[in-house]
Amino acid sequence: MSETLRLLEALIARPSVTPDDAGCQALIVKRLHTVGFACETLEFGPPDGRVTNLWAVHRGSRPGPTVVLAGHTDVVPTGPVDHWRSDPFVPTHREGRLFGRGAADMKTSIAAMVVAAEELVRAHPEHAGALALLFTSDEEGPSVDGTVRVVDALQARGERLDCCIVGEPTSVETLGDMVKNGRRGSLSGKLSVKGIQGHVAYPQLARNPIHQLAPALAELVGIEWDRGNAYFPATTFQVSNIHGGTGAGNVIPGNVTVDFNFRFSTDSTPDGLKQRVSDVLLRHGLEFELAWVLGGEPFLTTPGTLSEALAAAIRAETGATPAMSTTGGTSDGRFIRRICPQVVEFGPVNASIHKIDEHVRVADIEPLKNIYRRTLEALLQ
Repeated sequence: MSETLRLLEALIARPSVTPDDAGCQALIVKRLHTVGFACETLEFGPPDGRVTNLWAVHRGSRPGPTVVLAGHTDVVPTGPVDHWRSDPFVPTHREGRLFGRGAADMKTSIAAMVVAAEELVRAHPEHAGALALLFTSDEEGPSVDGTVRVVDALQARGERLDCCIVGEPTSVETLGDMVKNGRRGSLSGKLSVKGIQGHVAYPQLARNPIHQLAPALAELVGIEWDRGNAYFPATTFQVSNIHGGTGAGNVIPGNVTVDFNFRFSTDSTPDGLKQRVSDVLLRHGLEFELAWVLGGEPFLTTPGTLSEALAAAIRAETGATPAMSTTGGTSDGRFIRRICPQVVEFGPVNASIHKIDEHVRVADIEPLKNIYRRTLEALLQ
């Protein structure tokens, strides 16, 4: 059994359902200490939901960049355990795959990053620059006491980061076929439209907010917010929830609430999207309240030293030439980008993430570790 697989199985066996790290980072710290990493545990959040973050650094003897490997040890809940073919927290091998919650998202990347870092330091203890690992237990949850807080702390210290690989599962069909070199922004809105409750038989004595909202909502759904650009697809608007009514069939509701989300490109701005939504609602004469949450700004890493080193490592290890993409959801890259000019995401095949019977191909585990190690060697030699 390879060292990467051994560590991966140990991580899967720890039920680190967000925000509980369940000892994953302590296991990693014990390993990193033996090869000379300075490890710092940063805890944030309320006592009953403490978030554990790890910042570990190995500094070389020569000037050079600070290269960061980043990820999360927390996983999403398992869902119905009896729907799994095997216990989600007992690493299980079947048909060339390793099953367990977090196998793809993202404990395989965590194990591969740790072993790649160990191998780099053992082979090149006098490497250039600095090699750092940033792991959090608050990525699958609200993401308020995890990487974003570590970035704040590093920024306050004046830490300079140059390159970062986030180990999100980005591969689609085969390991190495896709790298994320950016992500769209995420802007969520909660719209509450006020009406007047009444009896359905006497609509003249009431005001139905659902009826009032419908034309405005249809207009919002039909808007072309932008056309995207060479790096980003067009901005999208999606309604996720609509809540209205008392549950009775003979009552006109007094209000209706709509949750919606924008995934937006660099051709739109949060303020611009907010204004355009408000303009539509006002034009339709609605009485409304609107609350916004900005989940993250879009970011983009244009081709440079990091993407070139990673692509070369992927080709050397798998023969694949990765596509660069900004599709998909958000990641902690949006926070790291604030203090690091080059941020990309790369990890295993993502087909089973968050699903029942989540898994990775065992044959992909060592190549993933080797890709991380080759990239580090290219950047820190």
